[in-house]
Amino acid sequence: MNILDVQSTEFLGRHIGPNGKETEKMLAQTGLASMDALTAQTVPSGIRMQQRLNIPKPMSENEYLRHIKNVSLKNKIFHNYIGQGYYGTITPSVILRNIFENPGWYTQYTPYQAEISQGRLESLLNFQTVVSDLTALPLANASLLDEATAAAEAMGMFFHLKNRSENIGKPRFFIDTELFPQTKDVLYTRAKPFGIEIVEGDYKTTPITEAFFGALVQYPNNKGSIEDYRAFIETVHTAGGYVAMATDLLALTLLTPPGELGADVAVGAAQRFGVPLGYGGPHAAFMTAADEFKRTIPGRIIGISEDANGNRALRMALQTREQHIKREKATSNICTAQALLANMAAMYAVYHGPQGLKTIAERIAIYTQIVGEAIEARGFKLVSDQYFDTIVVQVPHTASIIEKAEQQKINLRQIDHQHIGISLDETVIIEDLYDLINCFENDSDPVSFSLSAGETLRHIPESLSRSSAYLTHPVFNTYHSESKMMRYIKYLENKDLSLNTSMISLGSCTMKLNAATEMIPLSWAHWANIHPFAPAGQAGGYKQIVDELSQYLCQITAFDACSLQPNSGAQGEYAGLLTIKAYHEAQGNPQRDVMLIPISAHGTNPASAVMAGMKVVVVKALENGYIDVEDLKAKAQQYQDTLAGIMITYPSTYGVYEETVKEITQIIHENGGQVYMDGANMNAQVGLTAPGLIGADVCHLNLHKTFAIPHGGGGPGMGPICVKEHLTRHLPGHVSLHKAKTIALNGNGQNHQPEHAVIHEGAVSAAPYGSASILLISYAYIRMLGAEGLKAATEYAILNANYMRARLAEDFDILYTNDNDLCAHEFIVDLRPFKKTAQVEAEDIAKRLMDYGFHAPTMSFPVPGTIMIEPTESEDKAELDRFCDALQQIRREIQKIESGVWDVKDNPLKNAPHTQQAVITSNWSHSYSREEAAFPLPYVGHNKFWPSVARVNNTLGDRNLICTCEPVEAYMEA
Repeated sequence: MNILDVQSTEFLGRHIGPNGKETEKMLAQTGLASMDALTAQTVPSGIRMQQRLNIPKPMSENEYLRHIKNVSLKNKIFHNYIGQGYYGTITPSVILRNIFENPGWYTQYTPYQAEISQGRLESLLNFQTVVSDLTALPLANASLLDEATAAAEAMGMFFHLKNRSENIGKPRFFIDTELFPQTKDVLYTRAKPFGIEIVEGDYKTTPITEAFFGALVQYPNNKGSIEDYRAFIETVHTAGGYVAMATDLLALTLLTPPGELGADVAVGAAQRFGVPLGYGGPHAAFMTAADEFKRTIPGRIIGISEDANGNRALRMALQTREQHIKREKATSNICTAQALLANMAAMYAVYHGPQGLKTIAERIAIYTQIVGEAIEARGFKLVSDQYFDTIVVQVPHTASIIEKAEQQKINLRQIDHQHIGISLDETVIIEDLYDLINCFENDSDPVSFSLSAGETLRHIPESLSRSSAYLTHPVFNTYHSESKMMRYIKYLENKDLSLNTSMISLGSCTMKLNAATEMIPLSWAHWANIHPFAPAGQAGGYKQIVDELSQYLCQITAFDACSLQPNSGAQGEYAGLLTIKAYHEAQGNPQRDVMLIPISAHGTNPASAVMAGMKVVVVKALENGYIDVEDLKAKAQQYQDTLAGIMITYPSTYGVYEETVKEITQIIHENGGQVYMDGANMNAQVGLTAPGLIGADVCHLNLHKTFAIPHGGGGPGMGPICVKEHLTRHLPGHVSLHKAKTIALNGNGQNHQPEHAVIHEGAVSAAPYGSASILLISYAYIRMLGAEGLKAATEYAILNANYMRARLAEDFDILYTNDNDLCAHEFIVDLRPFKKTAQVEAEDIAKRLMDYGFHAPTMSFPVPGTIMIEPTESEDKAELDRFCDALQQIRREIQKIESGVWDVKDNPLKNAPHTQQAVITSNWSHSYSREEAAFPLPYVGHNKFWPSVARVNNTLGDRNLICTCEPVEAYMEA
C-alpha cells in the first residue's frame, strides 16, 4: 500500500476495533484460517455479491471535513420567516457543547435498563413536565417523531378508541382548513388504510354529527390567527368525539393552554426550544393527553417508581402498550422517538426557566405586532388581527414582494399568489425589522416604526391570555447560570452508561462507533440553519447529500430508487408497506392485503402491517430458527388471490443467514406477492450480499444502526426505503415538493376533498427528507470507508460475533447457528436452564452485568429467557474479552448458587445491581463480600461504573403512574 492509500484508508483502522494481530487470534478461536474462510462458511454462496460496490474511494477524516465544508457552502443562509412549524432558535452554547456534541449523551441507548439510565430518564421526565405544564394536560410521552406524525398518532388513537369493533360506527375525522399543509398531507396518508374519512372545512361552520370520532385544530393556526375553540370543542364532545389541538409551546407561555380550553390531546414540536432547523430535523415532537388515554397513548412514557431500597427511581412505564409487546394488536408502530432532541428541549426550558421563556415569547410577539402594524400602515391588510408570532398579509400579487425579500436574503412564505406569511422567532433583532418592513415599502420612503419600553401585547385577545402558572418545579427555577447548568448536565450524564463507558452489545440494535468526524458538521451553520421549506436554490448542499447518499444506498441494497423521507425504522416499514399496497392497487389488485410475517419478526413488523391496512398471517419457524418453508408454501397458496407479500429480516432475527431465503422470495413472487425486507440486520449484508440479490422488492434501512447515526438515548433515527424499479412511482411524496398541492392544502378556496388534495403518493413525515441533517452522518460513514471499508466493516461484525460465540460456548448453550456452527453478526445465549438450577432469570444476569460495567444485551428477544449479543465491528478484542470474562464469571457465580454456597434469594445476581451506597453501608449482612458485589473481576476496579439506583420496581411505577416532576415535597419525603 502506497503512502497516499495509507492516508485515504486511515478511517478504516479507526472505525474497526481489532488490529491485524488480534484478528489472527480471533480467527484461531473460531477455528478458521482467514476472513475469506469465515465469509464462505457464513454467507450462502448463492446470494453472495460478485461485484465490488460502486462507491467512491475512501477519504481521510481531514479530507472529508474539507469536502463537507465545501458542500455546505452550496446551502445559502437567508433569514427565514417561513414558519409553518419550523423556526429559528438559539441553542444555548452550554447545551450545544454538553449534550448535542457530547457522546455521553448521543451514544446512549433507549433506557430499557433503568438502573444505568437515570440521567436521561430524569431529563426526559423534565421534557414531559415541560409539555404537560405548557399544554395543561396531565399525561405526556417522552417525544414523538414530528408534529405531523404526532397529529396522525392522535387521530389513530381516537379512531381505535371510538371504533373498537370491526364495524366502524364513527368513520369521520374533522380537520380544520387552517392546519399546516404538511400535517394534512400526513393525515391523509394515515387515514386511508384505516378507512377514516377526513372532512376538511371551517371549524366555525362545518356541522359535527355523531359520525365523527374526533377533530383536529391548529393553535395558533396556519395563518397565525389565535382562535377560541371552546365552543367547537364542546360541540365535538357532545357528538361523542375527541378533540386534539396542534400547538406551539412557546406561544403557550402567553396563551390559554389546550387543556383549559377543553381539548383531550395536544400535539406539536419542541423544535424552537433550542433545536436547530437542520432542513427538517431531527426535532422532538410531543403528545399530551387527559388521564383517560394513559393505556393507549403512543410512544414511551417515563414514570416514577422506587428501587429495591425504597429510593426514588425512574423507568419507562406501561411498556405493555408498546408495539413489540402488542404486535398486530398495536394501534401504533412507534419505536424510535427523538430522545436526544427532547433532552435538548428540556434543558432549554431548564436553563431559561418559566420567566425566561415568557420573556422570549413576549419579545417575539412585540416584534411581530410592530411588523404587522407597520405593514398595515402601508396600506396592506392582515388576514387576522389576533396573532402571536405569525401574520399573513393580503397583497395584490406576491411576486414583487418575494423578489425584493430575496434581494435582502430574506425568506417569506408564499402561501398563494395573493398571500404572504411572516413568522418571527427568537433570533430576530430590532435591526431585522427594518429589512422585513422594507419588503412592503416603496423604495422612496424610509422605513420607520415606533417601539416603547412599555410596549404591550395588543393582538393576543384577553379571553385567550394565559393566567395559570407553569414550570413551577425547582428544576426549572435553579440552573440559570452556566456553571450550574453545566454541572447539572454532567450530574445527569454521570448516571448513564453510554458507548464512551463500554461496549453496548444489544442484539438487533447495532451500537457501533459514532465517529466524531461524522458528527462535527451537524453543528455548522450552513447545515443547521436551513429551513425545510426554503427555496430549492438555497439548499444545493443538501441536494447533493440527498442525491449522492440515495445513489450509495441503492448500490448497497442492489435496488433502483430510494426515499429518504421516513424518519425512523418503523416509519420506513410503514412507507415500504404503503409502497407495496399502492403498487397492488395500481395493478388492479386492491384485494391483495394479506401480509405474511414470520413468528420471529420484530414487533414493529405486524404493527406496521396493520397500520398499512393489511391483515397479518403468521408463518411458523423450525426448531433451528429458520422460516418453515412448508408452512410458508401452504399459506402463500392459501392466500394467493389476496397475498400482498411477506416481511422478512435477513439475516434472521435468530442471527443466521438462512440458505433457503431465495426459495422463500420465489414462493412469494409466484403467488403474486412482494417481498419486504426489514433492514434491522443490514450490518451483516453490506458489501457481501444485498436485499436485491436475495429477491426482495423493497427494504428499509436503519441509518441509526448500520450507517452510524447514534441512538441518542432513544432517537433520532432514520429509516429510508429502497425499492426495485417497478415500485419507484409509489414512493412517498410531499406537499412541499408539489406546488399545486401546496396551494390546495393551504386552504384558500380550493376543493378540500381527499381525492383532490392527494395529487401524488402521500407523505409519511412532516419534512420532505425526514431528519435531513443527520443524513450527513451516514454520508460521512460511507465516504470515509469506501467500498472495501464497508465490506470490511461487515466482515468484522461477523468475526467479532463469532469470536464471542466461540468463547461463550464453553459455558453457555448457543442457540441457532448454521450448519457450520457459525452465526452471522449476532447470536443468542440460552439462559433458561438457570431458572431451574438456581432460580436465576435473564433479568438477574442483565442486572448483574451492570456491576461489571456493561449494559445487558437484548433480553428475551426473539426467544424468551435468552440474551442476544451483537458486538459490532467497532469493538476491539480486549473489550470483547472483558465482556466474555464478565459473563463467564457470572456463570461461576451461578454455580455457587447451584451448589448451595450462596442462597437462591440472597446472592449477587438477585441483589444486582449494587450501588455505591449499598456497598459502603455499615450494615452488610450478605453471605458474599463487598468485593464480590462491586469488584468481581480485577478490570472493574480500573474504571468502575456505579449504577445510581438499585433494581427498580417495575410494577409499582405502573400501578401508580406519575409522569411529570413531582412537587418538591416528594423529594423531601424521600
